[in-house]
Amino acid sequence: METTELTISADLLASRTKRFLNLLIDLFIVYLFTIGIGALINGLGVVTGNFQVADWIINLSPTENALFGMIVMFFYYFIMEFYLSRTFGKYFTKTLVVKPNGSKPHLKSILIRTLVRFIPIEIVSFLNNNSRGWHDTLSVTYVVNKHEFLAKAKL
Repeated sequence: METTELTISADLLASRTKRFLNLLIDLFIVYLFTIGIGALINGLGVVTGNFQVADWIINLSPTENALFGMIVMFFYYFIMEFYLSRTFGKYFTKTLVVKPNGSKPHLKSILIRTLVRFIPIEIVSFLNNNSRGWHDTLSVTYVVNKHEFLAKAKL
């Protein structure tokens, strides 16, 4: 029995517009999670009568706030893409992350993908002719249109 591997072709790749929309949605979700965690900590302080942690969160410097947001962002992308191959932004745009053979990315690929997002100039990597950034190329992953991908995978 002959087995053939699925190869990711240019027609399956998500457009730059979808990728940008993914970014905007995901940053908004990370922002909501960050605020939600702060509100939860404050609420726990009210319930327990212990406001030490809540006071610490309220008095974070801008740098500490940015670091806290980056930690939330790391876990958001890592957990969502490792377990689901998608983030909320990708659910909305009907895209998903795959390896070149169409399989689900492994732990190492998702870890690299997530860490590369924190390179300050990574956003300029989308200025090339295709819709792949450094977090795609260095992790050897693709963001594809889900329905087109699944249709091709059935063939």
